[in-house]
Amino acid sequence: MSEEIRLFTGDCTTTFEGAREQTQRGHVVVLVKPDGTVLVHDADGYQPVAWLTRADSVTVEADDSGFAVTARTDDQTLRVVSNEATGHASYPVTSAGVPVGDCPDCGGALVRTGGDVRCLGCESSYSLPAGAVVLDETCDDCGLPLMRVERGTTFECCIDYSCESLDDLVREAFDREWTCPDCESDLRVRRAGGGPLLAGCDDYPACDTAFTIPAGIVVDNCDCGLPVFETARGRRCLDGTCEQFRAD
Repeated sequence: MSEEIRLFTGDCTTTFEGAREQTQRGHVVVLVKPDGTVLVHDADGYQPVAWLTRADSVTVEADDSGFAVTARTDDQTLRVVSNEATGHASYPVTSAGVPVGDCPDCGGALVRTGGDVRCLGCESSYSLPAGAVVLDETCDDCGLPLMRVERGTTFECCIDYSCESLDDLVREAFDREWTCPDCESDLRVRRAGGGPLLAGCDDYPACDTAFTIPAGIVVDNCDCGLPVFETARGRRCLDGTCEQFRAD
């Protein structure tokens, strides 16, 4: 469901009570964002003349005669009151991101916003794993973009986990490939709930040894017997606390 940004404009008196008490009057534009942030802009500069970020409550009173916007947090209050009949409206708003293609379901633009790919049309959303690069190529099955992800080796797969599972690809490549340093059982590739991919001991719960599989490619073996990964921050052992590798 679309979120809305509310826009108010006119000759207004703005008062702020709190850390920076002030009263101002002028022809301004007031933005009320979906997260409760209220911004008051005048004709000068890019910075608002008054604002309250992510207020605990925002109250809007508006009719043909004007409007009043009141935003409050624990000890701060921002209030904007129009002095005459003025304009107000609501518009749909989404996150803005880098274009990465078109949605195969509705034809809307797909954009990458942080750790997600979202459609600006039907609002479908696809979470990306850490370090993923969205490619120009599309999935042969569903038409969504492919991504490149490094988890021990390089995988190219669909951004939609329900279409092609990165977990299954990593499991196929590395399940039972490594040995638990504590009990010598196999390390199994698994994911606990919504957490990261793990290489966890097959003898769990008797042995609870587990390591997060980092974003990188296996390039060597550590003295402790576990694999060494080349990552964006340099080389590291699968065991991020491994002193043998850190001392190299």
